[in-house]
Amino acid sequence: MSTKKVFNYSPNFDSNKRKYKQIKFLIFHYTGMKKESEAIKRLTNIQSEVSSHYLIKKNGDIVVMVPDLYVAWHAGKSSWKSFKSLNKNSIGIEISNPGHEHKYINFSKKQIRSIIYLSKLLIKKYKIKSCNVLGHSDIAPFRKKDPGEKFPWKHLAKLGVGKWHSLSNKILKKNRMKKIDVKEEKKFFKSLFKIGYSKKVLNKKTLVSTFQRRYRQELINGKIDQECLLISQNLAKKLG
Repeated sequence: MSTKKVFNYSPNFDSNKRKYKQIKFLIFHYTGMKKESEAIKRLTNIQSEVSSHYLIKKNGDIVVMVPDLYVAWHAGKSSWKSFKSLNKNSIGIEISNPGHEHKYINFSKKQIRSIIYLSKLLIKKYKIKSCNVLGHSDIAPFRKKDPGEKFPWKHLAKLGVGKWHSLSNKILKKNRMKKIDVKEEKKFFKSLFKIGYSKKVLNKKTLVSTFQRRYRQELINGKIDQECLLISQNLAKKLG
């Protein structure tokens, strides 16, 4: 596969280099801006104080913005399991997409090919575990929605980028919209915390929607049903 790589460095990173072994996470974002050019301008503007290591353009080109061994400013206030402020332990990949506030669209086939290509390289190079391939919304569920429900998590997982559950569509559809009781709700959140989501639940519905946006993309309603419970328990066994 021929993937074009271009360089457009951002000044927004920590000056001290980190070690290879400090890199444990791969975090996906969308740019969330109407124009790709505006997103690039923001990520390379010293006054914005935001950046990422890579940007994947609409045409699939990969823009290198911050070298891997420097800490880019992409995650913000974040947590996953025992890790806090994930910037120092992660590589951030921005993907050009207007996002939920500007007519959220499907990611292009060229973008997806580049995501797979780049992710596999980074996962192999830094020995990143599949369970540590995350979205911005996973690590900051009460602030962020990206990369969102159009991001092809299931497809990526089949190719070794991230994890997915092992439940059949038949079982999932059978249990969709089926109510749960109070005990089952507690089991659901216990599974989420075991997977890695923040235990500081500021809003239950938001956390449920975050989980659905990643693992039950067909229906995002913020309501826990039997389908969500089964998915959470299946993942907790794999990722916990």
